[in-house]
Amino acid sequence: MPPDWHAAWTAVRERMRRELGDPVFEAWISPLSLESFDADELKIGATKPFVRNWVANHYVARIEKAFLAEGFHPASLSIVMAATPAPAIGGAIPRQAQHQEPPAASVSYLPPRSESRGLAQGEDDKGLWNRMLHPQQTFESFIPGPSNEFGHGAARAFASGEQADIPLLYIHGGFGFGKTHLLNAAALEFRKRGKRTLFLRAEDFMRHFLGALYRKDTLAFKEELRTAEVLIIDDLQHICRSASTAAEFLYTVNAFADLRRRVVIAADRAPGALEGGLGADVKSRLAGGLVVGLDKPERETRLAILKSRAAEFSRHKPEVVLPDMVLERIADLEDASPREMIAIFTKLATYADLTKKPVTLEVAEEAVGLRGGPGVKTSIEDIQRKTAEFYKLEVKDFHSPQRARRVARPRQVAMYLSRKLTTRSLPEIGRRFGGRDHTTVLHACRRIEALIVEDAMFRQEVDFLSQMLQRKGDL
Repeated sequence: MPPDWHAAWTAVRERMRRELGDPVFEAWISPLSLESFDADELKIGATKPFVRNWVANHYVARIEKAFLAEGFHPASLSIVMAATPAPAIGGAIPRQAQHQEPPAASVSYLPPRSESRGLAQGEDDKGLWNRMLHPQQTFESFIPGPSNEFGHGAARAFASGEQADIPLLYIHGGFGFGKTHLLNAAALEFRKRGKRTLFLRAEDFMRHFLGALYRKDTLAFKEELRTAEVLIIDDLQHICRSASTAAEFLYTVNAFADLRRRVVIAADRAPGALEGGLGADVKSRLAGGLVVGLDKPERETRLAILKSRAAEFSRHKPEVVLPDMVLERIADLEDASPREMIAIFTKLATYADLTKKPVTLEVAEEAVGLRGGPGVKTSIEDIQRKTAEFYKLEVKDFHSPQRARRVARPRQVAMYLSRKLTTRSLPEIGRRFGGRDHTTVLHACRRIEALIVEDAMFRQEVDFLSQMLQRKGDL
């Protein structure tokens, strides 16, 4: 007995209404009709080319899965232009239309069990769905540490389906702290789980919305945006430039919450600190989600990031090896973000690859010194003079071989500040402190870094000296 495809289509529509929700169902599935089913080859008709193309590229796999879930196994399924008037909600078709072939040019065919592919070939590639994910930016490749492990864990749990009662995840932190990496990793995980995931920069959201507003076609923008099951937006702070865009963003977030769908947002500051066109209602909505911050990674995490990048580089270029001393020098840059450190590493690794020369500490110091242009004007002599005054010593004490604590500790502070506030290399700093070896300078810097963490009063002393040295009038 042949399958009752009319009953099957009715059951499939009801299933998809439950799965997609009424707004999406009414926008994309309701206008479809069952055109024909010769030899169990189903042709689903759409009344408009835009609807046909969108369904063919985003819903055909879901429709086929719904047929299978209802116990029906079509030989093939394709989305075509409807050759009959728009059907009633039930989707019934005139009997004579069952064997009617649509014009060949109107057929948008996809074989059974094919997956949604985003935009069709030849379609405009500037749409909302054109962002390519970075395959290497996964949760596994993210280096967690005390400064970011909560953000990493929260994003991973959110993307894996945990915290199902929380619809929105908000990640904030400075530039280069890893926000986009976590968003990319979440998008990869969502898509692995079969979720239709839309990843946009705030500028993309704003540009497409304002374009639709200019064309007086905002309904199509809203419908396309809300067909996603997961919405991910990066650099939200840029939406603040436009009040109308901020309002549309709030409507979108509210719609996703009503549909019990997930939203992931990243910005450079917490919700309450956002400026521009985002009002209290938007900030309240964002603050009501799971809000996590990413801080600047501490030295151990910075070094782990560099070692991970070095191992990845060596897999492709086994002959390029940067010594641990060089990686440690880059990791010592307290004011550098991970992005800036990786840029320095890439420069040095490329130098080693192209010149076939080893990367020495001196080469690394030069790369570090050139990273920020002219840099701070403080000199080693200035640092020695002000540090000696602060600790009631003479500058000549820093050059002497004395190892008494009252001299050795201030000398270490001066070495630490010389490395932090100037672009001089370790060997040169050592020469300015009585001809000491660069390893002595490195040991001094590490000792001061440890004491800063352990002793709050000592940290205040070093911070005061650092701030004083960076004020021209105090020198």
